[in-house]
Amino acid sequence: MANIPTPHITAKEGEFARTVLMPGDPLRSRFIAEHFLDNFVLVNNTRGVQGYTGTYKGKRVSVMASGMGNPSMGIYSYELFNFYNVENIIRIGSAGGISDDIHVRDIVMGMSVYTNSSYGRQFGFDGNLAPCCSFELLNKACQAAEKIGVTPKVGPIMSSDVFYDESGSAGILKGLGVLATEMESAALYLNAAKAGKNALTICTISDHIFTGESLTAEERQNTFTQMMEIALEIA
Repeated sequence: MANIPTPHITAKEGEFARTVLMPGDPLRSRFIAEHFLDNFVLVNNTRGVQGYTGTYKGKRVSVMASGMGNPSMGIYSYELFNFYNVENIIRIGSAGGISDDIHVRDIVMGMSVYTNSSYGRQFGFDGNLAPCCSFELLNKACQAAEKIGVTPKVGPIMSSDVFYDESGSAGILKGLGVLATEMESAALYLNAAKAGKNALTICTISDHIFTGESLTAEERQNTFTQMMEIALEIA
């Protein structure tokens, strides 16, 4: 294929599976490969963004990091959808709780995504949009969660370009029923919509904006296994 390798991915044609799990952290990508995949091989390590392809319960699955933020997710998901013929991208990562009903280690699935990102401007929107996930993937993920005894929280999330946010918008979002905030899903959902592909975000709550609950970086990297298992089951 003429467009591969890309400036950001050096994998060869056919080296990615139909479904790619995308954590933000390259170390989490390696953790998933080492702990869940059989016969995995490293297919990308450009800029240290590790991508692996292996099998899970006989199914061929890939996992590759997205990096932090909508711009980084925008690059990697675009290239996977449009150049590597990937059909499904499932973001698995951490998120900050907003809702009073959300607690540390809860699993949240983003049905739709509020955003303050400018990513949608290329499609003619100046931030006034809330892209949605693939209902097919969401439905399968909820069923897979139920089988392992997990009750996920499903609803709108916030995908922000700002981590240290001085705007004070979290209170407004809480009043609108937004469950949690993260930094990658808006670009992922928009790229999926444009490419006619499927996307879903499954996040584990690592901290809470209002209660101050939080987990360590090591705990975030190595202990969020339930969301990984759910994503792998629907891959």
